[in-house]
Amino acid sequence: MHLFELLIWIHVVAGATGLIAFWVPVATKKGSGIHRKGGRVACYGFAIAGALAIAMALLSLYGPEERIPSVTDRELFAGLFGWMMLYLGLLTIGFVDYGLAVIRHAKDRSALRSPRYQLVMLAVVISGAWCGYFGIRVGHPLMQLVAVVGIIAMTLQQVFVWRADVHPKSYVGEHFRALLGMGISAYTAFLSVGLIRWVPEQVFNPLIWAGPSVIGVSLIIYFTIQTKPTASGKAVSRA
Repeated sequence: MHLFELLIWIHVVAGATGLIAFWVPVATKKGSGIHRKGGRVACYGFAIAGALAIAMALLSLYGPEERIPSVTDRELFAGLFGWMMLYLGLLTIGFVDYGLAVIRHAKDRSALRSPRYQLVMLAVVISGAWCGYFGIRVGHPLMQLVAVVGIIAMTLQQVFVWRADVHPKSYVGEHFRALLGMGISAYTAFLSVGLIRWVPEQVFNPLIWAGPSVIGVSLIIYFTIQTKPTASGKAVSRA
């Protein structure tokens, strides 16, 4: 078995675990034991899948073998299965990292300003900018869309991290938005890999790939409204 095929199998197992476990914290009572356990399983599964997606993207870009020869437009292939997959892997890891970190450092946001977390978000922004540029170059709107979504998400995270005053419960909404974003990026990556094997004629259909974003953004709006801090608590500094 070639290295690339081995990575695919491990990626599928880790990704499938995350894709299934992702709905446990979405559907269960927030803060409950099953919510936390399901969330951890989803996060770890997606983090592993994201790391393997980065490895496979680099092999697709720089490996000695030509991946998926049936795709004749090699520049478009490099964009979707190379640079976009690299970006989605980093984006998934970035969401996992931030979503867990805001809970871990709920009482001390200054920890999120350390290089440990800032470098992860910077890597997502840089890879997103390159993904968007490459999407413009090959004329594929999906690459441009996911790049914009990720860069905006990282910007909003930085606003929360660096603001002087925030509501003491604001980290809850940040946690939900980050991990729902994790699901969006993971499901988008899943479709981009799975479609080429199941329905190759639809592999470049942006309407199908937009599905996770539509569902995920809807959930983000819903949970943002549900977890919005009340006006009774005065915003306090967590710096």
